[in-house]
Amino acid sequence: MSDPGPQGLPSDGDGTRAVRAGLPEPVKYEPTLPGPVFAAHFHLPGEPTGPYTYGRDENPTWTLLERAVGELEAPGEDGVETLVFASGMAAISSVLFSRLRSGDAVVLPGDGYQALPLVRAQLEAYGIEVRTAPTGGDAQLGVLDGAKLLWIETPSNPGLDVCDIRRLASEAHARGALVAVDNTLATPLGQRPLELGADFSVASGTKQLTGHGDLLLGYVTGRDVEAMSAVRRWRKIVGAIPGPMEAWLAHRSLATLHLRVERQSANALAVAEALRDWPEELGVRYPGLPADPSYAIASRQMRRFGCVVSFTLPTRARAERFLDTLRLVDDATSFGGVRSTAERRGRWGGDAVPEGFIRMSVGAEDPEDLVADVLRALDESAG
Repeated sequence: MSDPGPQGLPSDGDGTRAVRAGLPEPVKYEPTLPGPVFAAHFHLPGEPTGPYTYGRDENPTWTLLERAVGELEAPGEDGVETLVFASGMAAISSVLFSRLRSGDAVVLPGDGYQALPLVRAQLEAYGIEVRTAPTGGDAQLGVLDGAKLLWIETPSNPGLDVCDIRRLASEAHARGALVAVDNTLATPLGQRPLELGADFSVASGTKQLTGHGDLLLGYVTGRDVEAMSAVRRWRKIVGAIPGPMEAWLAHRSLATLHLRVERQSANALAVAEALRDWPEELGVRYPGLPADPSYAIASRQMRRFGCVVSFTLPTRARAERFLDTLRLVDDATSFGGVRSTAERRGRWGGDAVPEGFIRMSVGAEDPEDLVADVLRALDESAG
């Protein structure tokens, strides 16, 4: 039997937890999830000793969302703190720039999110040494000595390689480095980095966490008081805070996270299997495919394998014809939404991928319809 949740109910299951995460104690005639609190300042007579003083520091709507995300990232664990941000990049920046100083070294994935090269340039401008290595094969271990922070992205975006979080975290701690894991693609229902030894779990809530493509959000979850205090201070200094409406929409969306993740993961596997069986060799990647290079590690540390599938068409022209031919899949960036999207990732110029590389975010449509649409588009674009 699990420990009772805030309202005295068991909270073992991901679905139960997602539906009830962060809700306040019930109050007669009050809504189960209070509406967004729009306030730049709060009544504050006397000494400022209460929880809410000024809108850049705290907001009751953030508090409920932060509690909810913490319950998903580290269920049943005391001493874990979550802070929400205006975007995933704001969350990423808060960890990097609050922990690193001139002369420090940091290890980043060489195949991670396409904004990381911009981050690297800024870190180097501040006199911070940046080392990179691929995600696959735990290659970051080879450049870890002397680093102050290891940044992991697993599965990597967009290549979908996976590394062993537990192994890397153990090695990093032995060498005196903190560990942050970008958990955006997996979501807390796919993997829990803190349970695997990481110091920070960082994510863009813009994507599958909220799942509707209608808001920007980020968060950092950690258990070290000093480290999280530094992250909080950075948020205050930079002012990278979410609006209360975005925070409320995000919390509302968490109630369907389990349903969405289950459906989209199943759909992604169906699409990946169909692509794998296509007569052309497409170099399909999906961590949930047993033949995928990432499967062995992913199956040990992930509970669900995500909604992103990647594959490569022979040419840029073929990839563009394929995208134009799709009817149920929008040509759009980002991932994790309930409506399927796909894009030729090379158009942004920040990823080391072939011109025909496609990143597909599989939505919640009927799997038979999605598979039929993808296979039809492959066939019609081949001519």
